[in-house]
Amino acid sequence: MVAAVTRLTRIVCMAATAAALTAQSHAQVVPGNSFPSLAAGGLSGGKAPETAGSVLLVDFWASWCAPCKASFPAYSRIQAAYAARGLAVVAIGVDDSPSAYEAFVAKLRPGFTTLYDPQHKFVSLVQVPTMPTSYLVDRSGRVRFVHPGFHGDQTEREIRAEIEALLDEQSVAR
Repeated sequence: MVAAVTRLTRIVCMAATAAALTAQSHAQVVPGNSFPSLAAGGLSGGKAPETAGSVLLVDFWASWCAPCKASFPAYSRIQAAYAARGLAVVAIGVDDSPSAYEAFVAKLRPGFTTLYDPQHKFVSLVQVPTMPTSYLVDRSGRVRFVHPGFHGDQTEREIRAEIEALLDEQSVAR
């Protein structure tokens, strides 16, 4: 009987601890939320671009993710097409291994900034639902569109249309 009560007490304590940790964690970043500062995310692998007043496309990826590999050429084309109008593309790798991150970037040679989230702090802060997921952030720092997954030409067309609309909006300083 004592063992059963001890086990039950331990289960109740573990459940309470889990509930407290869940309540303390950040909520998933969704349209309408402010996007967290790249500078505050513990990111490495390069220098985050200055994004104040820019439209920002942030993509979370991993080297083991096939759709992530397919997205990089599209994001390079998008960066080339819209950078002069105020778009910045930043891709954040979440691999456990720095060498996997480095090999992926070296092989695909993207035309945009890549950063590395070695301790998964930033991906946890944003609460990214799947790999890849991209966030389109307006000039004021608000998330306007979220794209879980990458579905080839369809996703590229949708993102381009959304970027066009965001670039056409009035510039507001962050």
